Amino acid sequence: MFLLGQTTQLIVGATPESDLKILKLSEGLYRKLKLKRVYYSAYVSVNKDKNLPTLESPPLLRENRLYQADWLIRFYGFKSEELLDESHPNFNNLLDPKCDWALRHLDKFPIEINTADYFTLLRIPGIGIISAKKIISARRSFLLDFEALKHLGVVLKRAKYFITCKGKYFNKINTFKKSFIETNLIYQERLCLPQNQFKQLSLFDTLSPTKEDKIKCLTGSL
Repeated sequence: MFLLGQTTQLIVGATPESDLKILKLSEGLYRKLKLKRVYYSAYVSVNKDKNLPTLESPPLLRENRLYQADWLIRFYGFKSEELLDESHPNFNNLLDPKCDWALRHLDKFPIEINTADYFTLLRIPGIGIISAKKIISARRSFLLDFEALKHLGVVLKRAKYFITCKGKYFNKINTFKKSFIETNLIYQERLCLPQNQFKQLSLFDTLSPTKEDKIKCLTGSL
């Protein structure tokens, strides 16, 4: 019998399961066993035993993406099958799960910030639980613009590509195309890396989570 408050830990990268399979397992544990928390830990090769898998480096970024997705499921109302599917079974190394989801569902955007309900606001990259509640409260008194959103804690460098204020786009955005939005979001993610970590990326690069990735996991401001 499992009691409230029980947690578990999943090791990531030691076996070939996809992110989708791991996330579905976590979702099932939350729903069926009422676990308080599922923790994820990147597999570390501690010795050269032939019976153990060997990795050149721990999949730290993958661990981080799973934590972000876990937060989206527990607090933002997402389902695992929304974030990933059989044709897209692993998270994007270059974007957090919420941005990646939004880019694959641009038909749901842009969202008018002054009329969207609370749960719709939570789907917008850069708007977290706290800022969504502040938006709902503030717009009872006046119509919000981009400057007001900034003061409410919205991360505009992500949100501005997916919203309108009073029916207008952010003043420096002149197109609503996936390639344009994706390029700019990836650029913003790369800016979070220390200067000495900048390098040309290849298909075989192993990326580490940025400082902003870690903050997003801790605060839930995805």
